[in-house]
Amino acid sequence: MVAPQAEPDRSSSDHYGLVFLLLIGAFLLSALVTHERARVFSLLLDAMVLVVLLRPSQLPGPRAGTAGRVLVAGVLASVVVTLLVTNRFVHSVVSLWLAGTLAFTIAVMLWRIMIHYRVVTLQTIFGALSVYLLIGFLFAALFSALSQLQHDPLFANGQPANSGTIQYFAFITMTTTGYGDFVAAGEPARSLAVLDALFGQIFLLTLVARLVSMFGTRRDE
Repeated sequence: MVAPQAEPDRSSSDHYGLVFLLLIGAFLLSALVTHERARVFSLLLDAMVLVVLLRPSQLPGPRAGTAGRVLVAGVLASVVVTLLVTNRFVHSVVSLWLAGTLAFTIAVMLWRIMIHYRVVTLQTIFGALSVYLLIGFLFAALFSALSQLQHDPLFANGQPANSGTIQYFAFITMTTTGYGDFVAAGEPARSLAVLDALFGQIFLLTLVARLVSMFGTRRDE
């Protein structure tokens, strides 16, 4: 009787540790550099993350590979648009494109982590943490698009809406910390904030908890 061969650990090809570091860098840049055109630095880091995550070998089929290449090309084009164009509507389109690309990336990562892999390693733990950060960036992009599209202020009490404050609000809402210094001024920002908190908590209660549990069980064997 031939012993079954161990399934190869494909997680080493995903470079989730590198992705996590790039996302932390993008987070810090967006927080520290709030000028609208300075967003290009954060967008460049986002593009680097997407190039790593949306390689053809990482995607489920040729159609997904084509979609990944189109989305990455769109983010790279967004860098040029952000530098050359100051129109609010155009910037909102850039933010929506980034949000759509992040949503696609999150779906791909969840597919790989939850279905494609049987073995949980540090790489897949970094992958789960990266997905959590990507959810925050996704809602930050949606809030940014909303602030550009609507005439009413995004935040109550005259608080400014720039890349730093929007990112802060998106992540604080996702973690349900709720300091209260930034509050959505009205609809549809309030509904979007509720979705932000729901997605963050659902993710924590499912994917991360399951991965950490499986990782601990594997170490005990």
